[in-house]
Amino acid sequence: MDFVPLIDAIGEPATFAVIGLALGLAFGVFAERTGFCTRSAALEVSRGKPGSMLPIWLIAFAAAVLTTQLLVATGWIDLADTRFFGTPQSLSGAIVGGVLFGVGMVLTRGCASRLIVLGSSGNLRAIFSIAVIGAVAWATYQGPLVPLRNTVSGLLMTSSIGTNDLAFVAGSTATGPILGAALALLALLIAVRRRLSPLKAASGAIIGLLITGGWYLSYQFSLQVFEPVQADSLSYMRPLANTINFAASGGDQSFLSMDVGLIAGTVLGALAASVIAGSFRIRTFAEAGTPHWLRYAAGSALMVFGGILAVGCTIGAGFTGGSVLAITSLVALLSMILSAMIADRVLDGDKAAATNRQAFAAAAE
Repeated sequence: MDFVPLIDAIGEPATFAVIGLALGLAFGVFAERTGFCTRSAALEVSRGKPGSMLPIWLIAFAAAVLTTQLLVATGWIDLADTRFFGTPQSLSGAIVGGVLFGVGMVLTRGCASRLIVLGSSGNLRAIFSIAVIGAVAWATYQGPLVPLRNTVSGLLMTSSIGTNDLAFVAGSTATGPILGAALALLALLIAVRRRLSPLKAASGAIIGLLITGGWYLSYQFSLQVFEPVQADSLSYMRPLANTINFAASGGDQSFLSMDVGLIAGTVLGALAASVIAGSFRIRTFAEAGTPHWLRYAAGSALMVFGGILAVGCTIGAGFTGGSVLAITSLVALLSMILSAMIADRVLDGDKAAATNRQAFAAAAE
């Protein structure tokens, strides 16, 4: 794809932001309409309550892995110098961060991307959580929590196992496409068993394809600019911090990036989708059955600190890192899911049983 005309017209940073904006708009629309939520998919498993979120989630993840790996295998993209493989990554950060993130998303009833979608749809509880995430993100990236972050991250690195690439460990370039195909088959089997509608299945696939689209577009952009840019795809932890920095700079173009465009696009996409579908509604802490605001604050803090340790949220580490078979990302995603399932049992198990395991396993709210 030729970005040169757009770069000449608006500059490199703005062009990168436009790429993020397009991806974010699509993600916001489909995530809002499907209620896409890693927490809900995990709780369907832990509570033994069959629903539509697990097959949607699996279809999205399989689509991301299969199509990204096909692009890598055919030489359409080269991800060797990305943040997942360019330098040694933290295994301890993936484990500890993943656990903290999983507990946090149960406390807040949604992960970072889900909270942005909910906040854009009128949920003030989600907006409160995003504000806490922004504050703790600053403290973790460049504030008082930096020493703690560095200590935990430095406990165990991928240099101890020689690589962060699962395909390299497997010893075959066919590992990625084969694993992706296996995941796709599993997702389709579960979708059929749960009688998932074709529309929801297609929506899940589109969410996964957006991950691949992010890799492809950002890689193509990186080949056409003078200033070095790393290829990347969707993520919602670091982009929140970078968007705050852009706003604090007064709109300085040097702070523009795909991250800023992604957040803006997701907000606009989710807002438009909720308004058009009639699902936009102001939700507050005063609603019956809503946990105390301190629970949301604690969960948001755990989630952002854990997400930064894990180098991403369920989307940034789980889907984007998982799509390239980064070992730390897969470990982080597994840690997030398992800790969420355990935390739900401890925190909301009685409520789930009292409501026939249904109401509290609904999409994050």
